[in-house]
Parts: sequence; structure tokens; C-alpha cells
Amino acid sequence: MSSASGGSAKPRPHAAMPVVETVLAFVNTRADGGGRQELFGDGHSFEAWLTEHDEFGGGHTVATDADAAAARELRDALVTLLLAHSGDEESLGEPLQHAEQHLRRAGALYPLATVVTAGGVELASPQAGVPRVFGTVLAAVTTFAQTGDWGRIKACRNPPCHFGFFDRTRNGAGLYCSTGCGSQVSMRNYRQRQRRESESPPEA
Repeated sequence: MSSASGGSAKPRPHAAMPVVETVLAFVNTRADGGGRQELFGDGHSFEAWLTEHDEFGGGHTVATDADAAAARELRDALVTLLLAHSGDEESLGEPLQHAEQHLRRAGALYPLATVVTAGGVELASPQAGVPRVFGTVLAAVTTFAQTGDWGRIKACRNPPCHFGFFDRTRNGAGLYCSTGCGSQVSMRNYRQRQRRESESPPEA
């Protein structure tokens, strides 16, 4: 789409927020230390989740345990990328490579189609059932990445949490999904420093 001056207009972040919400709705289905339960534990729970999320196009889809396992694999690969966006050291290196390889395979298994209408252009999954759900997730990721703000979708660096969030800070330096998680990490680091200092032998 061209701007009035003839240049290329960058999509505004707030206009892309619906696709951000699609990505986050999918990745934030994991169990964590804060009491959230696993929503893709088996075919029944995955199917129930799809029924409540029509935006994924999987309503009334029968899901098997194998489908739920595939959903967990796709989700966990995305969470690893989002942790890398937060600079989480444990997600870098081999875990990130495995995640990227899995997402490349997913891109081949769940291809996308370009849908052109008078109202605009979008990516959509041409498949049905569970493959359509996974394609919808990849379409949302791809669409948002075109805004140039892909790195602002992150996963909280607080280990018990790892909740996905959109970093709204001015400089894109957010590391935690909430001030509560940031405080937990600060307190944990403080206690570790105190423990190391107490265990250090006294100077002669």
C-alpha cells in the first residue's frame, strides 16, 4: 500500500494487534508455576480449547491425542523463539536451532495461500481441521512479522512463568510480562548473591 507521498507505508503496530492476540492466545496455553493449567494435554482438552477460539478456524473439529501433541510441539517451538526475543540464555543455541527447524517443517506441512479481495490481501490456510488451525497460527506470525515488530512478541524471562506478551516499552527492552515477575526475578537474584557472599571464605 502506498502513502500519499508515494513511499511505502509501514503497517502501524496497533493495526496488527489482532494477529498478535492470535499468536499469544495459542502460545499462552502452557501450564506454569503460577497455576495456569495445560490446555493441550490431550485431544479432548485441545478440542475444547478450539471450540472456545473460533478465530483459529477449528470449531467443531475432532482432535486426537496426536493432534494435541503436535499443537504442543508447535507452541513450544514458538515459545522458545519468544524467549530468545527476551534474551533468555537457556533458549539460545541448540534449543533455538531445534525450534527453528521444527517451524520450518511446520511451514512445509501447513502451507499458506494468498487471499486477494477488493478490501485487502491476507494469508490464510487452505486446509481444514487441525491443519487449518496450525496454518492460522503461522499466518498470524507471518502477518505480524511484516510490521517489523516481530521481536516485540516475547516470552517472560521469569522461569516459572514464560507467559507470552507484546512488549510495549518505548525502546523494546521489556523482559517480563508484569512487574510482579520482574520483582520475583530481582528478589531471586538478590538471594542468590546473598547466599554466595555468605558461602565465600573470609579474606585473610
